Parts: sequence; C-alpha cells; structure tokens
Amino acid sequence: MRVPLSWLREYVDVAADATPEDVLAAMVSVGFEEEDVHRFELQGPIVVGQVVSLEPEPQSNGKTINWCQVDVGEEHGGVRGIVCGAHNFTAGDKVVVTLPGAVLPGPFPIAARKTYGHVSDGMIASARELGLGDEHNGIVVLSDLDLDAPVGTDAIALLGLDDVAVDVNVTPDRGYAFSVRGIAREYSHATGAEFRDPAERDFAELQPGAGHTAIVDDTAPVRGKVGASEFVTRVVRGVDPSRPTPPWMIARLSLAGMRSLGVLIDITNYVMLEIGQPLHGYDLDKLAGGITVRRATPGEKMTTLDGQERVLHVEDLLITDESGPIGLAGVMGGGTTEMSETTSNVLIEAATFDPVTIARTARRHKLPSEASKRFERGVDPLVPFVAARRAADLMVELAGGTLTDEGGALFAEVFVADIELPTGFVQGLIGVDYTDAEITGALRTIGAEVTDSDAGWTVIPPTWRPDLTDKWSLAEEVARIHGLDRIPSVLPTPPSGRGLTVLQQGRRRVANALAAAGLVETPSFPFTTDAQNDLHGSPSGEHVPSIRLANALDGAAPFLRRSLVPGLLQIAHRNISRGLTDLALFETGVVFLPEPGVEYGTAEVPPLGVRPSDETLAALNASIPPQHRHVAVLLTGNVVARQPGRAAEAAGLSEALDAVRVIGEAAGVTIDVAQSQRAALHPGRTGVLTVGDVEVGYVGELHPDVAADADLPGRATVVELDLDGILALAGEKPIAASLSTFPAATQDVSLVVGADVPAGDVSAALVEGAGALLESVRLVDDYRGEGMAEGSKSLTFALRFRAEDRTLTAAEATEAKLAGVAVAAERFGAVIRD
Repeated sequence: MRVPLSWLREYVDVAADATPEDVLAAMVSVGFEEEDVHRFELQGPIVVGQVVSLEPEPQSNGKTINWCQVDVGEEHGGVRGIVCGAHNFTAGDKVVVTLPGAVLPGPFPIAARKTYGHVSDGMIASARELGLGDEHNGIVVLSDLDLDAPVGTDAIALLGLDDVAVDVNVTPDRGYAFSVRGIAREYSHATGAEFRDPAERDFAELQPGAGHTAIVDDTAPVRGKVGASEFVTRVVRGVDPSRPTPPWMIARLSLAGMRSLGVLIDITNYVMLEIGQPLHGYDLDKLAGGITVRRATPGEKMTTLDGQERVLHVEDLLITDESGPIGLAGVMGGGTTEMSETTSNVLIEAATFDPVTIARTARRHKLPSEASKRFERGVDPLVPFVAARRAADLMVELAGGTLTDEGGALFAEVFVADIELPTGFVQGLIGVDYTDAEITGALRTIGAEVTDSDAGWTVIPPTWRPDLTDKWSLAEEVARIHGLDRIPSVLPTPPSGRGLTVLQQGRRRVANALAAAGLVETPSFPFTTDAQNDLHGSPSGEHVPSIRLANALDGAAPFLRRSLVPGLLQIAHRNISRGLTDLALFETGVVFLPEPGVEYGTAEVPPLGVRPSDETLAALNASIPPQHRHVAVLLTGNVVARQPGRAAEAAGLSEALDAVRVIGEAAGVTIDVAQSQRAALHPGRTGVLTVGDVEVGYVGELHPDVAADADLPGRATVVELDLDGILALAGEKPIAASLSTFPAATQDVSLVVGADVPAGDVSAALVEGAGALLESVRLVDDYRGEGMAEGSKSLTFALRFRAEDRTLTAAEATEAKLAGVAVAAERFGAVIRD
C-alpha cells in the first residue's frame, strides 16, 4: 500500500520533520514490512509563468508552432522566449514553465536549445510531462484547474508534486491496511500519535434515502454465505464529468499507484484508497430498472470495463438490471453502464461482498483488481454508508453535482464473535511477562472491546479485523503492539527420542552409499506415458493399470510413474545430447502402483477452510494408490576412460551388480541374483534380485530397441529395487560379528554343470553343504571353451574357510568343501573338473 505523507497527515499526527524512512520504521515496529519510497521524479526550477504574447509560425513540415514570450518573474529572468507546439492557450494565460536546469520524469533534463529558428529558453509543460496523468493534448493552463498563483511561484508545490509516498507491504490477513485509514491507525499504534478516523461521521447524515434499494437474490450461496450482505446506493445528479480533477488529488492518486481517469472515476478510486471500501459508479441514465444481485446462469456472458466479453461461471456474483449483467460484483464493472464524458447523473454503489466468492471470481477470470484485492481480504462492514456519502460529497464539491435524497440501503446486523482469552495465556505463548494492563491496553488500542470474565477476559475484535478469530491471534496482537523486540531469543531444547525414523535413516544410508561409490543422484518428475509404464512397470510388458492426472503439467506425459527407469532414461538422453557420455546415475523416489480393478481418486474433495472429518480423511487415503519408494541405477558409457597404457572399460552388468551390493550392504541385507527375463531388458542379460525368497527388484542390460528408442548410443545397464521393501526385510540393526584371530584356509573348486544351471544356485548349494566353516564363496571363472562337452560349462569358485576357536587343518577344509560339492552334485549333477 502506497500512502502519500500529506494524505496520512490528515488522519494522524505525523511530525513535520518526520522523513519517509521514519514513517516506515514506525510501521516496521508494529509488524509491517517496508517496501520503498516513491517520489515524483522532478527537479526545479519549475515555476508559474504568464504568457505575454504568442506568434503562430507555420513550418515547412506542415506543423505550426507558437513563438511565445512568457513572464516567469524577475527572480527567474523575467520574460523568456519559448517555443511551444500546443495551441490550447492564449496570451494572458498562466502556465507551468520548466526552466533550464529542471529535470522532468524520464529523466528529461531541460536546457536552452535552438529549434525552429529560435532559442527556446525553457519549456511550457503538459500534464503528462509533469507526471500528472496521461493527458498530452495540450499544456497545463492553471485556470483550467481552478488554480491561480503569482508569476514565479514554485509550481511543484502548487501542484502537489513535492509530496512523497511510503510503500508498505500488506500481508493477506490485514486487508484493513489497504487504506490510508488503516495505515494511519497503525502509525498511531506505533508512535502514540493521535488518530482521526475518517469513518467517524454522524449516522443521521449517512442515510441514503430511498428509491434505489437493491435486491439480493442469491439462490446458491458459496459455503452457505450470501454473496452480498450489505448494498448501499446514493444518487448525485447534475455532475459535470468534463471538470478537471484537482492537481492535489491527481498527485495523491499517482503516488498511490493509480492514474487519473476523469474526475468521477478518480473520486471513487480516491475514496477506496482513503477508507478501504471499494466503490463503483453507474451512469444512472443507462440503468434499466432496479438493481438485483444474483449468481450467473449457465452460459451467461457479459462485457467488462476492459472490453473483454467473459463467459460466466454459476458461482460468479453479478450486479444486474433488467437488461442483464452490468458488473462482476467486487471485481469489475460492466461496459454498458460505465460513467463517461456524457454522464450527468451518477448512482454510487458501496457494498459488502463475500470474500470467498470474490476471490474465486477474480482468479477464475484472471482479473485481479484493486477492488477484489480488498474484498477477498475482508472489508469493514460498517463503512459502506460512510464511503458512499464521502464519494457523493466529493462529486458535489469537485464535479458540481447535487446530492439528492435518492438511494437505498440493504444491510444485515453485523455480528462479531467474542473470544475468550484466559489469564496467563499470552505470557505463556509469547514468553514475555506482560501485565494485565498491558494486555488489555494493547487489545483496546487496536479497537477491541475487552471485558473481564471468570477465566480472564472476553474480547470482541473490531469489525475491520476479520483475521482475529482466536486467542492465538489476540496474543500476536499484544506482542505486536508492545514491540516484537521484547520477545526473548531463546533456542528451544529439542525433546529426546525424536529424529529420523528407522526407514528414513535407511533411505539416507542407501543414497549416501551410492553417492560415495561415485554415482550421481538425479531426481526427476514422476510423470510418464502409459506405454512407458507398461514397458518398465511390468516384467512381461503387458498392460498394467496406471494413474492418469486430471490436470497434467505435460499433456504428453499425463500418467504417474510405475518405475524410476523412464526418468533416468530421459536424464541420460539429456546429458548425452550435451556431450556427457559416461554416466552413472541413481534416483530414490516414489512409484505409484494401483491395483487392478480398484478405482482411485473418487473421494469427494472437502471444501477449503473446513477441517475434514475422520471419515473424510479415511476416504481420501483410500482413494490414493499404493506408493512405494524405489531406488534405481543407470550405467552407460565407460567406467574407466581410455588412457595411456590402458584401454577404455565399458560399464556393464558387473558394475550394476556392484551397485546392487552397495545397496544391500547399506540396507543391511544380502541381495541374491538369478537369471530371469524382462520385456525391457536384453534376453540372457537380465537378473531377478531377491532377499531370501522375496523378489525385490531386477538388474540387466537394456534391450537394444529400448536403448535406441531412448536415443542412447551404446549399451545401458539398469537396476531397480523396492527400497522400502528391502529396508523392511532388514529388520533390526545388524550386529557386527567379532573378528576371528585364527588364520583362514583357502581352496578352489571347479565344477562341471549344465550350461543352463545358474551359477548362483551352484554357489548356494556349496554354502549349504559346506556349513559354518565356509566364510565366503566367490565365482572366479565361467569356462565354456575347448575341452567342455556341448551343453556344459565349468564354474570355478574360490572358497575361504575359518573356524572361530581353532586353526583349521587342510583335511577339515577339504572335508567341508567336498560336503558342499556333494549337495551341488545331488541338485545339479555337478562333478569336479579334472
């Protein structure tokens, strides 16, 4: 809210020597934020001059200029010759002259210069050049503004251009501060200066008369609240819209961020800024019958003041007459009844509209306005009568109108709920030992009524503060009025037993371990296509159910992902297209796995501002598909770059399995791999990942067609695991076993098995047969070359044996090895290779 200081001083005592910075500091002390200081970008000398003579001089370009002699006063050089292209003045007129050395908005410095065969010793200024509006058809003639002043008078002060405005940031809960009245009140709170309320007037003079009472016919109120609870009209006849807006009003409107649009509209804007009550003026002669406030009907249209035809929604609140809609209530008026240069009789409207209705209409039509900004935050319901009378008085004073006894008033009793404020509550919440007198004094200062009660006080907030709804907001007001600097800065002691859950700790361990292993975490959007969900979210590639978004960010990817792999493929493609070809990426994120036959998203969404019941929350939760957190890895390019003496090493399944082992160790589980098939992966280069008997994910090389579709130039290997699933399988925290002090016994064994027998199954058989003495088993060779029978292979395992209580003999190690071989022979027909 931008408030000119001259305007602010009308309603609160601001010290004569107070700077704009002083005013902003005072506002900050009561909880507002300072924004800026606004001034007219003018620098003198700019003075009143009188045209002594003017000589029209036609030019070769078809333009006629006036060579003028202008008296600017002896102290400014007497009579000066000035070239002027305007023609709306004559000899004897008093004008505004910018002398050499002056600077106009732009900045536009003024200097004596030769033009049209003369040396123009200054410039006669127009309203636009001075920053007083958009009028540029002619120069400023003081008599047109009902002004007169001696020659040589400072025109900056005469026109109010020496004023300055402070800009205060108004938060959404303080709509009352969108007015000079509200800012003046808050300045009074901050400094103790006397506040004079512009809304305090004799109620008898505020009565609008009769003959134009509006009808409210709201058959579909939003949240049960009628769209208009108050509607005041007043009629002013015989106005002259051609009269100029006084310079002081134009200056104040300009500093407040509004441009001058003619005296009638300027008056309604001025009163809105002053009191905080939006107004609208209708050309009374264009109205057809009485005014009715109602909701729009399906398919109804209207043209607003900006010339746009708008298709209305059934929630939109309309101002109508017998011809149809003439205004979007609280947002913008209609074009059919707007005030214009032919208006002679004005109907002034001041109303109280439902904030929710106005906010929805403004957002629905993308039509924010100064009026809607105030209505949606809440307007004081006691000021429409005052605002309507204030606007009518100004139209009489400035536009030559006559205030009639015509008008109307539709209003309801204003009820403000009281709030119980217990003794000691404010001190306990804020942490400051306020006295009872300080608490009640602060609340009465902001305009609340405070009475004693058994538990403390009963407080009725003022009508202009709809944000005060509970004891917590009252406590905030006490702290604000007495200074936020009184609140001690004390760090709270965190309660014991809080922190990350076991699941959260596990997720972080896995992500940190992958990052430490050299992979880069790359979060992606959870949106994809139905085809990608089928390909990567199902082992067979068959169609699986997916959740489609009602309002997707990207129409080409409207489904929630069932797998993290599509996102990693997009990220890999983006990096490769930028020359980064060696990639090791991972992501931890949520996937959405709807169950077949179950409809999701069908629960009714509860309204805003109302706490949902437990049943509603349960229905909402039931309408959400299962969401599992997965971890996925993608490797492509080289794991070791080519370098002198060493060839490049491509990333492949070996590195992918290393990533699986990193995840398993961080999660505290052992993840096994066995050969399998998957639609998106290369046949024969795909593995299923299990923890015990539970399948937790897959690993494999992307099918060449899938890699080509993703624009990946070479091979790519992927891993995807159910992260929450493996963390749940990890159970309690693992306890590290003690290290044995006895030496290990190592042996190798080569077993011949069928080519289709998985090496992992043979390894598991060796572990089972060898028993507790076998400390580790590792596959070191898979041979299928010369000397091997067709359909067979030789698997060589490195075995390490160790006992906790003694040094093993070679015979004991051999016995355990042969026991493992016996189990492999029984299950797979394995024989020791000679």
